[in-house]
Amino acid sequence: MNDLVAKLAELQRRLRAALRAEMERQSSEVLSRSARDGAGDTIFGIDIAAEEVLLRFCEEWGKETCFVLVAEGLEPEAGVTFGSPGSSGPELRVIIDPIDGSRGLMYDKRSAWSLAAVAPDRGPETKLSDITHAVMTELPTTRQATSDVLWATRGERTLGRREPLDGSAGRDLDVTPSSREDLLHGFATVANYFPGGKELTSRVEEELFRLERGGWNPEKAEVYTDQYISSGGALAELALGRDRFVLDIRPLVHEHIGAAASLCCRPYDLCAALVAQQAGCVVTAPDGSPLDAPLDVTTNVAYVGYANQRLAARVQPMVVAALGAHGLL
Repeated sequence: MNDLVAKLAELQRRLRAALRAEMERQSSEVLSRSARDGAGDTIFGIDIAAEEVLLRFCEEWGKETCFVLVAEGLEPEAGVTFGSPGSSGPELRVIIDPIDGSRGLMYDKRSAWSLAAVAPDRGPETKLSDITHAVMTELPTTRQATSDVLWATRGERTLGRREPLDGSAGRDLDVTPSSREDLLHGFATVANYFPGGKELTSRVEEELFRLERGGWNPEKAEVYTDQYISSGGALAELALGRDRFVLDIRPLVHEHIGAAASLCCRPYDLCAALVAQQAGCVVTAPDGSPLDAPLDVTTNVAYVGYANQRLAARVQPMVVAALGAHGLL
């Protein structure tokens, strides 16, 4: 790990340890209580413990480097500066989702992920495409004994480790996406987590898989779905070869049905997309254009992820056709 990656990984280890202790101490009822509504999303009891660790760590880091922190649940939403900016301003812009997948973790159902990325600071104009380093660390349930850590530096291959939670030596993790060029007998998900636009989203999903499979075989289960309420987790599944495809069109659907403002995937949910991309996955906007958005906590982002280039080349026209058929492009 280079210095920046190591710094983000250390933060996430502290978050992981603090959350594990909190989950063993508190009930799901306490962890799942609504603490407040932030600019990005609802902040739950489980998020509060993570915020405390994050802010302490950034105070320490700010003694070495001046940076702007943008994070879910952090006020002001434009970011907080740590350290003393020189004449040229802060050196870095850091975007973090301390817990991506709070809803699954606070009920001890499924791992969440801590996501973090760094870009040279360009002020409010800094975008996802400016990110140079990204790290994501699994936040396990109390039933798990290990946690996966994945990291990437732009231009270099994604790496990973599986770390035992007892502090013993971990092992290198093979970060290899699926090489399959179709979706047959694989996991392929169209995000449809919450009420609001579920019917339209399902119609797009049916159309897409009809195109990809050449029709529906009612006698077989040919494509599987995994509604993992964690965008970072979904991309980790792609990078690790467990999923082949994920599509999140909630911003397009909500706009189509007239929702003026809605909760969808935000830039902090996708700040570790570099991990999947540097592993060989293709992560873009649904229409195939580059994935980009300002590093803020309010912009809604639609995205699609493919396990590999060949799958993307084959399925991308089908995604466009399915979206176009329902007036979403």
